[in-house]
Amino acid sequence: MIQNLRSLLMACVVTCGASFAFAGDWPQFRGPTGDGIAQAKNLPLTWSPTENIAWKTAIPGRGRSSPVILGDRIFLTTAVETNMRRYNEGPDGVQQAERAVIGAVCLDRTTGKLIYHVDLLPLEKPGRINSLNTYATPTPVVEPGRLYCDFGVFGTVCVDSATGKILWQRSLPVDHHHGSGSSAIVYKNLLILVRDGRDEQYVIALDTKTGETVWKTNRPPLRTPNAEFRKSFSTPLVFEAAGRTQMVVPGAQWLVSYDPETGKELWRADDGNGETAVPRPIFGNGMVYVTTGVLGSARPQLWAIRPDGQGDVTKTHVAWKLATQVPMVSSPVLVGRELYMVSDDGVVVCVDAPSGEALNKHRAGGSHYASATFADGRLYFFNRDGKATILQAGKDLKPLAENQLDGPLFASPAFVESAMYIRTDTHLYCVQQQR
Repeated sequence: MIQNLRSLLMACVVTCGASFAFAGDWPQFRGPTGDGIAQAKNLPLTWSPTENIAWKTAIPGRGRSSPVILGDRIFLTTAVETNMRRYNEGPDGVQQAERAVIGAVCLDRTTGKLIYHVDLLPLEKPGRINSLNTYATPTPVVEPGRLYCDFGVFGTVCVDSATGKILWQRSLPVDHHHGSGSSAIVYKNLLILVRDGRDEQYVIALDTKTGETVWKTNRPPLRTPNAEFRKSFSTPLVFEAAGRTQMVVPGAQWLVSYDPETGKELWRADDGNGETAVPRPIFGNGMVYVTTGVLGSARPQLWAIRPDGQGDVTKTHVAWKLATQVPMVSSPVLVGRELYMVSDDGVVVCVDAPSGEALNKHRAGGSHYASATFADGRLYFFNRDGKATILQAGKDLKPLAENQLDGPLFASPAFVESAMYIRTDTHLYCVQQQR
């Protein structure tokens, strides 16, 4: 318990790079530590559209970014779309708006009242995106005074979090083909972005105050000549291991660790031409757990890598690989020795993290895109139709409850104090015990 607490506090300091991430904040994708571990307590076990709902607020436009929270304010990104056309392109369903205005929304955390909705980037004929994506999918990151809204190929905007006033903006486009998905992170005075497109692949750090480039590192060379297999959508994770601060960023073919202060590569592992890596890595038990990209016609794999190597560690530092029910989209969560993940088609798997042995399964059902969360001894999984499956953490995966809201639900919820904040395509819900 003490070791887990120490690891949690260290991860909070290292990942966020500042002292603003406490139990009352959820400042980035997957929470203060970036790994789906929430400090929330006394959460309701059951809810419905009318039960244990403190408030429900309609969100202008559409977006699948997660809510982020700092103090008494909640922030979301959204896109107001005009004349959306949906069609098939080969095996993929795609969509394209004639016009989209992407922006930021700020709500009062206690009441759900809309404080502001500001337009940030008007897009004329913004290009096609995957039918499962939106023009506002990457999750923003917030720190005192500043909200960083990265829309990937469409632009990056820093705003005054109190007013929504634009402080600076950058354009760092690549050809993602299916739209953007990787979320930004803040490390010390750096805003770190991943740009893994079909045309070019790199990681870049911007000065949080000015938006100017501090460092830019190209990704390792790729074997594949097929541009479609060069893209990825994962979010970096920063952690302390092997006496150094590391930032692991999955991408096409390579799982790479960098020094987040300089962008210098520390080590890399070759996953065999995997592409479209999405889940965020997690760290614990002396290993980093990384989901590979899709391996040709095969499903992705979960790898455990010892992070104390240098150079190419593929043959020396990969502790184990797992290919059973590994999700393409949602990120896993690690609680002590047990790692939990939910496959895209709704099978929850409990894995012994040190060995990689799959210990148990539970069928939650439905399509899952939101990432797993651990809070107050429970595991939370949300499917696309708005159904939440709550399990007792542990090898038995004991079912505790199933709850339903109106979907679609793609965004990973935020958990703060005694409430959870659940975003659907149309509303933000505050789920809290009502007496």
